[in-house]
Amino acid sequence: MADTKEKEPKQGAVDPGAAPQGEPAAQEAPRPKEKKGKKPAEGEKQKKAPAPPVEEGPPPEPAPPPRLHEHYAQRVRAKLAQQFGLANPHQIPKLLKIVLNVGMGDASKNPKSLEAAVAELAAITGQHPVVTRAKKAIANFNLREGMPVGCSVTLRGARMFEFLDRFISIAVPRMRDFRGLPTDSFDGRGNYSIGIKEQMIFPEIDYDKVDKIHGMDITLVTSAGRDDTALALLREMGMPFRGESPVAVN
Repeated sequence: MADTKEKEPKQGAVDPGAAPQGEPAAQEAPRPKEKKGKKPAEGEKQKKAPAPPVEEGPPPEPAPPPRLHEHYAQRVRAKLAQQFGLANPHQIPKLLKIVLNVGMGDASKNPKSLEAAVAELAAITGQHPVVTRAKKAIANFNLREGMPVGCSVTLRGARMFEFLDRFISIAVPRMRDFRGLPTDSFDGRGNYSIGIKEQMIFPEIDYDKVDKIHGMDITLVTSAGRDDTALALLREMGMPFRGESPVAVN
């Protein structure tokens, strides 16, 4: 049978891993713990320390209110309340929104003309237009549902008053053979619509960049509910109606 006892070390033999006689065994220094996380990939730049905050100056002053809005608040409201005997200030008619619509019958065949109309309408109003599409198919016009047929913009708030001010004071006098706006273009609910034959009357349009002359429809939506009060509102806002002298807006 094999001897299972471990062989005893010979006398005088020195264990290479043991500490020398007469000296205490040196303790191993604890290893620092490695931080968990992904190592940066090769070529990846290390993130720089954030720059110190820059001292900012005073905040910019807010834009002044539109001139036409101040004219409406200071003069038009009081005059309309006195003219129609409106005791409740919420009954005084006001301008709600302005809708500009450009119809392009050949938009499906000539997409560049539609892009030009969108760019021109954005320059006129200062707001990006929405491309309008056909709601149903019409075989006689080779029109299918969903095809682009034009573009439109709806203005509210300050942009609405700014556009109306520029339209009354700059664009309308540039109409060819202008003799005043018609007073019979109301729809019976206090909304006024007017058709423009050329977009060239607006000063934002560059003559050299115009490929095709087109018109547009402009609708002024009010809260009047009646044509006579809406007519009085637009008259006091400075609209130059036919046969009447326009009201000056300071």
